[in-house]
Amino acid sequence: MSDRAPAPGGLALVEALINTVDLESGTDRLDTAEGRTEFGVTEGDLADVRELRESLRAVCLAHAGHPPHREVTPLGALLARAPLYVAVDERDGSASLAPADEGPLLSRVATAVAQALTAGTWLRLKACELPECHWAYYDRSPAGKGRWCSMSVCGARAKMRRYRAK
Repeated sequence: MSDRAPAPGGLALVEALINTVDLESGTDRLDTAEGRTEFGVTEGDLADVRELRESLRAVCLAHAGHPPHREVTPLGALLARAPLYVAVDERDGSASLAPADEGPLLSRVATAVAQALTAGTWLRLKACELPECHWAYYDRSPAGKGRWCSMSVCGARAKMRRYRAK
């Protein structure tokens, strides 16, 4: 689990959603009323939200050059259900992508992904390479080659495993 600063802009929502489950301990914040309230979801939404979370995690693993952790619904198929439109500010003429439906988490995630794509930050949202972790983090390294959510925890574990294997 990362000691890094949250991802910028709307990617903070995506990062926080992916990190609602601790794969090592199995605890899931979405199992609590507070966790569901944080993302504006109900118990009835949980299956869809968990599907979205794992599809996002698979994409973040791909951003870091790692295979998916398990078979998931392609993220594009999920985001296709959340139409966006171009909103133009009447005062200054600036434009941005906005969800056609403000409420659902899927629409907010689709907006965040679209904004990150246009800002060029989408590929920097990654997942830790350790299978027991896969924590999402925003890679701020100059070369964009980060592999672990935390160098002091996951990075140290991975390096120690490689050393012991020798």
